[in-house]
Amino acid sequence: MSTDSVQCAADKIARVCAAPRGLVALWQDASEVVAGVVPYYWTPCWFTVDPLSLLMTSHYHFGMDEFPREWLAAEYYEDDVQSVPGVMGSATGISTLHDAAEGDPSRSPRWRRNRTLGGDQELIARLRTRSGENWGALSLYRDEGMPLFTDTEKSFLREISPVLAGGARRALLYGQAKEPEYSDSPGLLVLDHNWDIESATPGVDRWMADLPGGNWDRGELPAAVIALAARVLRSAEDRDHVGEVALSRVLSRSGAWLVLHGACLASTGTQRIAVIVEPAHPSRLYPLLMSAYGLTEREKEVTAMVLQGASTSQISAALSVSAYTVQKHLESIFDKTGVRSRRDLVGRVFFHHYEPRFRDNEKRTLADRPLRGGPWPADRRRRTGQ
Repeated sequence: MSTDSVQCAADKIARVCAAPRGLVALWQDASEVVAGVVPYYWTPCWFTVDPLSLLMTSHYHFGMDEFPREWLAAEYYEDDVQSVPGVMGSATGISTLHDAAEGDPSRSPRWRRNRTLGGDQELIARLRTRSGENWGALSLYRDEGMPLFTDTEKSFLREISPVLAGGARRALLYGQAKEPEYSDSPGLLVLDHNWDIESATPGVDRWMADLPGGNWDRGELPAAVIALAARVLRSAEDRDHVGEVALSRVLSRSGAWLVLHGACLASTGTQRIAVIVEPAHPSRLYPLLMSAYGLTEREKEVTAMVLQGASTSQISAALSVSAYTVQKHLESIFDKTGVRSRRDLVGRVFFHHYEPRFRDNEKRTLADRPLRGGPWPADRRRRTGQ
């Protein structure tokens, strides 16, 4: 494939990922573009992860409505040469099963599972934004007889990885805005080229009232929203920046930082601008760890790093404490969570607080409803008995 064709595919991925849309629609369109550069067997498997814990929150694999539970358990408990969590925490962010197995994957349980579905090779690519947030992973497969994944194909996936990560994040925000789950769920505005409001999701008026300037009751938008919309239109007119997303960080009246995302919506008529507003760095993991296990602030920090695959020395350096102190924290965490090892800790947190989200997203996919990110709400667990 020519260099121009590869660049054209990368540009198309940027356009696909720019506008807020549902996550499944994003994965479907992205799959078609990827296939033109990196041929694969059957269909990709797309994952989202919670960027704070790196634990999986959803998957989309056309033809596999329910991810086998034993396969899911293997991702977190099995000692194999390749796994999605392993690639998420790796230095390169990309791995092929054949490379990881040094050319002979036949002893890999993962390879044997893939073979039951006709797959022989597997490539996993991490989806990480340029700012360093991990939002998902992509698995591609090849059947027996297909050529090995090439360096050129891997380079293409590395190039589009940050764009896909940003698209996944916006898709999750879009879903929360369309069908709010929390009191601080994001809000979505759609504006025309005159800055008039075409549509708005429930609750967005609260965000607009918290932004400096403007008057929602009179239809006057805050200056930050208008400035962002103007940047979006300028970018849309610049062919060198097609598919770019405008971002703005604004201090609200209440003293909290809000993040605004702006992008043009695909349309055959007049240009329309979508603006999503969300609280900066919302975290569902820390409150969950406190309410479920009673961890201290420092224990929550240590646990989050363990979930991300950090070693004792890495935790020690990041938190500026001794390795001995880290071990004491781990002993306390293990005691409070009822586990005996780091692997058991990761498995407990995933299967108790993330698998319910993972399974609910499978049902949402089938029902064409917005997919969710982050752990399963603790209050819902108590309410439903899940």
